[in-house]
Amino acid sequence: MPAVEFDTLADDIARITLNRPQRLNAIDGSLIDGVHEALDTLTDGEFRVAVLTGAGRGFCAGADLSGTGQPWTKPGPRTPAFKVNYDAQVRLADLFTRIYELPIPVIGAVNGVAVGGGLAFALVCDIRVASEHARFGSAFIKAGFSSMDMGTSYLLPKIVGAGAARELMLTGRIIEAAEAYRINLVHKVVPADDLMSEALGLARSIADNNAYGVWQTKIGLNAALDAPSLRHAIELENRTQILSGFTNNPVEAAVAHREKRSPKWDPL
Repeated sequence: MPAVEFDTLADDIARITLNRPQRLNAIDGSLIDGVHEALDTLTDGEFRVAVLTGAGRGFCAGADLSGTGQPWTKPGPRTPAFKVNYDAQVRLADLFTRIYELPIPVIGAVNGVAVGGGLAFALVCDIRVASEHARFGSAFIKAGFSSMDMGTSYLLPKIVGAGAARELMLTGRIIEAAEAYRINLVHKVVPADDLMSEALGLARSIADNNAYGVWQTKIGLNAALDAPSLRHAIELENRTQILSGFTNNPVEAAVAHREKRSPKWDPL
């Protein structure tokens, strides 16, 4: 059974399913490999949006500490122990960076527990919807480490605010879906049976827009979040909007509005 499954929900909407349900989709080497392979497929331009979810009861229970999973790296026989651990850490962290920087939006359909690395998987998604059964936590600190891992210290404060992030990261407390919604960690909470249809609906509402606009909005938002001032962000916006005029999309949007029909967008 593959550790990650990749399938198509609609013509241009893909789904990545973390598929180690016996371990609540905990992260091991095979899962890292599988997500990278799925991301390779998503960079070829065929898909407009991706949905990330988990198989079974869990979304992702974080790193597999059971010792039964595949190693994260394949060190040589003379590689020092500290280098083995560091290389493994970097390889895992790079996976989350790659999802965050993917040129198409990713919707996290959080079906169950999302702690540690599972929380990180949720955080790197552009939009998060949760089942009523979902739970979230920065559990690294409970495993004897710090909560500074896998991009959590960067993304969590940006999403929920510094105060809420500090409390979650310092305590390692697990929160239910309702609290996650209250602090804006997730955008919507739905019954478990409705989770995938809700994610698909969101994906379709994105894919219905012009591909250039969606692509530039995603990468532009990521850049603007790190902008040192309003002026820097506006300069980025100015250039992005002027480039939009070199596509046919603005003209087509106006014509389609007058003719009361759906636009026929330029492909990327």
